Formats: sequence, C-alpha cells, structure tokens
Amino acid sequence: MKILSAAEMKSMDRQATERFGVPGCILMENAGRESVELLRALSEDGLTGLKTVILAGKGNNGGDGLVIARHLLNAGACPQVWLMAEASELAGDAKLNADILAAMGESVYPLQNEQQLAGFTHSLLDADYIIDALYGIGFKGRLSELESRAVELINATAAIVVAIDIPSGMEADSGTVYDQAVRADFTVSFACPKRGFFKPFAADYLGRVLIADISIPPALREDEQFPDNLITESKILKWFAPRRPEGHKGSYGHLLVVGASDGMSGAVAMTCQAALRTGAGLVTAAVPQSLVNIIDNAAAELMCRGLPETRRGAAISSEALPALENLLGTSSVCVIGPGMSRYREANAILSFVLKHSGIPVLIDADGLNALEGDTAILEKRQVPLILTPHPGEMARLTGLSVRDIQGDRLGVAREYAQKWGVILVLKGQHTIVANPHGATWLNPTGNPGMATAGSGDVLSGVIGGLTAQGLKPLDAAIAGVYLHGLAGDHAAAAHGQRGLIAGDIIAALPTVISELESRYAAPASGSRFYWV
Repeated sequence: MKILSAAEMKSMDRQATERFGVPGCILMENAGRESVELLRALSEDGLTGLKTVILAGKGNNGGDGLVIARHLLNAGACPQVWLMAEASELAGDAKLNADILAAMGESVYPLQNEQQLAGFTHSLLDADYIIDALYGIGFKGRLSELESRAVELINATAAIVVAIDIPSGMEADSGTVYDQAVRADFTVSFACPKRGFFKPFAADYLGRVLIADISIPPALREDEQFPDNLITESKILKWFAPRRPEGHKGSYGHLLVVGASDGMSGAVAMTCQAALRTGAGLVTAAVPQSLVNIIDNAAAELMCRGLPETRRGAAISSEALPALENLLGTSSVCVIGPGMSRYREANAILSFVLKHSGIPVLIDADGLNALEGDTAILEKRQVPLILTPHPGEMARLTGLSVRDIQGDRLGVAREYAQKWGVILVLKGQHTIVANPHGATWLNPTGNPGMATAGSGDVLSGVIGGLTAQGLKPLDAAIAGVYLHGLAGDHAAAAHGQRGLIAGDIIAALPTVISELESRYAAPASGSRFYWV
C-alpha cells in the first residue's frame, strides 16, 4: 500500500480520471458511501434515527460530507449539514451534490458568524456522531478564528468524531497542527494513507485510521511512480508459506553472528536466539574466546566459535581474521556488530568482513559505530548490505542531528540508502526500510514497550534469520521489521508495555509466525477497510 503526499494523492486522483476515465463525482460518491459504511459498522442499532452533525467546507472534502448526508438520509438517519462557506462558493462535484441534497428537501445551514455559531453549538449537544468534512489534504497553515472556535466546540463534545480523509487543521505532508485541529476518534482516509499520518503526535488528532477503497484502479495504487509504501500483512504473507515436509536444517540456512565483548555478550545471545526462533536452520556465534562459555550457556541450540581477542576488554582482535574468513565461507548470511564494543580494531574487523564476504551482511550496533567517519568502505564491497541504525547511530554516520533525522525520517532514509547503495533500516516509531533505488517501506507494527535494551539485537536476528532461509535481503528487511513489531505487540498484550523486555519479543516470535503461516494457507475473509 502506498503512502502519499498531498500532491501525489491529487496526481493519483487526476490520473484515475484522465487515464482510466473514472469521473471525480464517482470518486466523491465512493468516498461518501464508504464513510457511511464506517458509521454503519460503528452503530450497533443501525443508522435509523442516528443524529449526525456534518461540518462541511466549500471544497471536495465538503462535497464528501454532502454525499454522506444523502446516504444517511436514505438510510433513515437524521443528518444536519453546516456549511462554512456561501452556497455560491460551491463548484464542480461539491455543487452537484449540494443540488441533489436540495432536491431531496434537505436544508444546509450556513455557519459564517457568531449567531450561526450558536446554532451550531446547540446542534452538537444532541449529536451521536460528528463528521468533519471542513478541510481535506490540501489544507495548509492555520484555521480562521471562526473555524478554530467551531473545531474547539467539536473537540469538547461527547459525540464520536469522524474525520473525512484528514482531521481539519492538520497538514497532510508534515502532520503539523499549528493552533487547533479536529481531534477525531476515527479518520477515514481514501485510497492510501497520507505521509503526515506517521509523524510524531499525529495520532493525537487522527484517532484510529482506516483506509477506504474509492475505486482508484489497482494499477495506479501500486504504481512505482509513488515511492513510499506501507508494509501490510498481505505483502509479507507470501514469505510465510508453511514448510515442506522434506526440509532439513540445511534447507534453512546458516547465520553467522560476529560480535560480543566483555560485559556485552547478551547482545549476541539475543541476536542468535531471535534467528533460531525465526526459523534459521543453523546459527553460529563468533565471539572472543573468553566469552564462549557464556554464549554456550545462553542457548544449547547455538554453535559457538571462540576467536582471538584483544589484551584489554575481551573484544575480537585482528588475529581472528583468518578464522573469520573460514566462517564466512560456510555461512549463508552474516550479522556483525551486536555487543562488539567501540575499539580501535573494530573498523579493521568490519572492513575485512565486507571485503572477504561472499554473502549478505547486516551491520548493526557497534558495527555501525565502526563506520563512523569511514562510510566509504561501504562502497568497497560486492555483496548486499543491510544497515540497521537507530536515530543516534544514524546521526553519527551522517553528521545530521537526531532532530533533523526524526523530522524527515523518510527523506533521510531514502537519501542515504541511495548514497551508500545499501538497504537501510532506520529504527524507531514506524521503522523505515529504504532500498538503494529510492523506494521506502514504513512499518505499522510495534509499540513503545519495545524501547528496551536488546530490542534492536532481536531485530538483527530476525532479519538475519529470514535472509538465511532464502529471502532476498530487501524482502527479509521488510518482513523482519513487520514480524519484529508484531511479536512486540503480542508480547505487550501479554505483559504490558512498561515491563516488556527483549526476551519477551523473542518468545513471541514462534506464535506470530505460526499465525502468519495459518493465514497464508487460509486467508481471513477481507474487511472493506484496512486499519492502520
């Protein structure tokens, strides 16, 4: 599913009309009808007698509101439309639907002054639902004083508030709210989610978001001219087919995890355990010799290879390079960095792995820190690379501030994936996967409880384990972040967010993978909405 800017959504609408002949009035009709279907789904007693206040503007968003009013009337509900514009300002499809409503004998009330605001206030007191159809995705800046007061009144009511396409007062691209915006319980967005939905604090205004189909052709909704994507279960299910009966451990790959140092052996242990729980056939931990017993005790299923270590700090030394070369030659994929620590020889270890590896390499944690000031070594490799930085690590790699990175996560991930020629996994709320060709995938799963020590190590193990089983590195990264977040959501449901630890995520992996496999074999019946 695509994630669109306001300009891209308008382009998609325009192309639906110009390339495929879908008239704008059909798109508006479908938008209004789908919004009414949400109300029908929410209303246990049906739509008959339902008291609904619709705040409409003069543009297409207001036109959607007028369509909603008509369908509610046809269903026996009691809609009341308030228009924050002169009737003469309506044009095109919005005017068409206003004329239809007038022909049905339905009044549209003006809302343009203090006296009319008092009437609007009175109507809100009796409403079951309030429909926000004032502004759509073209809105920028601040609401007018009267609009702000109307929105403030909406936010103060006990009625359920449904925003049409986007809450009025929010900018679609940035998610910015300057002074006032509708705080919706539900937002019905059409065709695709908008970029601003995934910005910090946008959820405070969006409520629960659902995406409704308005009959834009699939060829447009999947067109690569729109580079940003939302990861959906339907996308990743194809990678979770149940295993074939003749499979054996050699069928599911061999992951090599290079890392650990004195006091940080747990990172490698969690990466390895996550890979095993994700389904990797074999997992070998390559760690400093003095830490072998610790890793061995972490999980009996692991294989462990002790490597020569530095004299201080029990970290892997450059004397380990021949042994690493041999290990790389017998593995399917390598994860390097968990718990490796920041030390002088780390860059040499990483450079050697990149130069001598004939398999995909995932660089995480201290492997990323070893790149600081020397990202040019990324250009000297012949194998696919996956980088999994959190914003702090990304700041060290790029020289940008964390604030700048968080302010434009999609743009930053895209830019540096292209610049370095890597698959970049920028971790955080709505983790982003970017490929070297400019496309991005945003992850909807996960929760704040996953902001805990070791969660990133688990993600590396999940992605590494999927790659070992034969997924292409990009597919493994996309499926991995979704699966990791899904396991975190499952663990949070069982233990709560505050007390969640990385081990809980690992423990949940088999259950959520089993559920995905069951849906691969027998997909659930589809809903008319996609909930984000």
